Amino acid sequence: MGVVTYSMEVCTSIPPARMFKAFVLDDNLIPTVLPQAIKRVEIVEGDGGAGTIKLVHFGDASSFKMVKHRVEELDKEKLTYSYTIIEGDALMGTLEKIENELKFEDGAGCNCGCICRSTSKYHTLEGVDIKEEDVKAGKEKAMGMFKAIEAYLLANPDAYN
Repeated sequence: MGVVTYSMEVCTSIPPARMFKAFVLDDNLIPTVLPQAIKRVEIVEGDGGAGTIKLVHFGDASSFKMVKHRVEELDKEKLTYSYTIIEGDALMGTLEKIENELKFEDGAGCNCGCICRSTSKYHTLEGVDIKEEDVKAGKEKAMGMFKAIEAYLLANPDAYN
């Protein structure tokens, strides 16, 4: 088994706490803003905090149907969130799991409202290599989701304050 790690940063004009509330805490916003990407998110087990199991149903624009993930950490004060994809067709029969960590920080030093730092670790099955273009495609999809949430929050200045 190997591990492929990639990180990315997204700068947005939205303050960190507001972006965290919209992107992490509300499971209904992404399906509302991007229904073609994600149809719905349902809690299968737990209360939303660490140990919670969620089932994500992808939209028609996705080549995947669903994934199941487990919340590892949810810290509303530090604005951090980590989860592990443990099941579903997005693992493509080549991955054991995917670990994801998100951290929302003040972006004043970068002339923006918020920097979201994201790290993903792909745990491959024995003998499997991940292609660079697959990683790039994943980053582009994630970037698109952040930008769609930012656009929604800019258009709805009273939401998630």
